[in-house]
Amino acid sequence: MRRILMTAAFAATAGLPALAQETPMVEASDQSVANGVVSAERVVAPANGWLVVHRTDAEMKPGPVVGHAPIREGETADVAAILTEDVASGDMLMLMVHGEDGGAETGIFEYTLGATEDGPIRMDDALVMTVITAE
Repeated sequence: MRRILMTAAFAATAGLPALAQETPMVEASDQSVANGVVSAERVVAPANGWLVVHRTDAEMKPGPVVGHAPIREGETADVAAILTEDVASGDMLMLMVHGEDGGAETGIFEYTLGATEDGPIRMDDALVMTVITAE
């Protein structure tokens, strides 16, 4: 099953650069994680940052981080995040766009659950993310 989640009108968000009218989003499908990697087919981000893989469940709240990969401002295709923990078939994973703001070092992923460093991007108060199921 292919899942796409787009946030509301990107152009209405003050302070973020225009991206040729692309709305920040993550596009990913349910997939095997047997190779230790989770992939997104397409990510659109308002700035350089991270595709972060969180554990989640039926409540759809972001849980602990189990992987991340750098992304560029604009559109990035075929983003692969190496998993840092075991993920079992049937586990739900939230693939989310995080920024590169507030940390001590550029290019180093510094986020921990609930922190502001390299934290999640929000558009119209909604997280830019999608949820998949590991197969």
